[in-house]
Amino acid sequence: MTSYDVYHGTGNDFAVVDADEQVEKTAFGTDLCRSLDVDGTLFLGIEDGGERATMTLVQPDGSRAAMCGNGARCAAKWVSERTGRDVVTLETGAGPRRCTVEGDVVTVEMGTPAFDPDDVPLAREAALVDEALEGYDVTAVNTGVPHAVTFVDDVDAVDLAEMAPPIRHHEVFPEGANVNLAAPTEHGFDQRTYERGVEGETQACGTGAVAIAVVASRLGLAPETGEVTVSPPGGDLAIGLREDGTTTLRGPTERMLTGEVSDA
Repeated sequence: MTSYDVYHGTGNDFAVVDADEQVEKTAFGTDLCRSLDVDGTLFLGIEDGGERATMTLVQPDGSRAAMCGNGARCAAKWVSERTGRDVVTLETGAGPRRCTVEGDVVTVEMGTPAFDPDDVPLAREAALVDEALEGYDVTAVNTGVPHAVTFVDDVDAVDLAEMAPPIRHHEVFPEGANVNLAAPTEHGFDQRTYERGVEGETQACGTGAVAIAVVASRLGLAPETGEVTVSPPGGDLAIGLREDGTTTLRGPTERMLTGEVSDA
């Protein structure tokens, strides 16, 4: 039997498994996503007494994402609950991410977003900034994974399941992209995201929320520095935009349940 915990960060839910468990990560993680109906399975390996941890995310389609903002928040909370540490550095496919745990609220240092075509990546030599793509004005940015961001008047007025796949699979994105709808509000931006690897809409997307904030800043829709509130269906996320170009992601986490599953 293999033990797991299920956490969510603003509705983005994950099964969390100790990386020491002797299971084949891709097959086991995919099966767990399917049986628990979660957005991903996080395999975490605690190192240095909890000061560091490796994070591997297996998505429902069996692919692995280099980074996941809400997944990182859930991962840091899981490590904190086991070690008592309130600062954890996660080793991810997108590089180390320092996390601070304050009760149920976790802040992740998300690094510097990249618009450069080689970093997104894009199958072109110029950045993709506010250009028409499949009928929408799209900006491409990598906030740990590739994102396509488009601003609309009302995120709920768009059929995301219909509009997102042509952009997600567009030839300009050789590795595909997550697709984010954003709409300005009195307090920040509403968000809906179609996630690559999940191949559907999720209740929240942390890297997507960061993408919306940094694209809004680049297009003059948000300040260059300060805090931006991005609101996916699952709740509010606070995005910090720093003078040095780095970003942070802050929001609540919750452990929903603990269980066991047969390895057979």
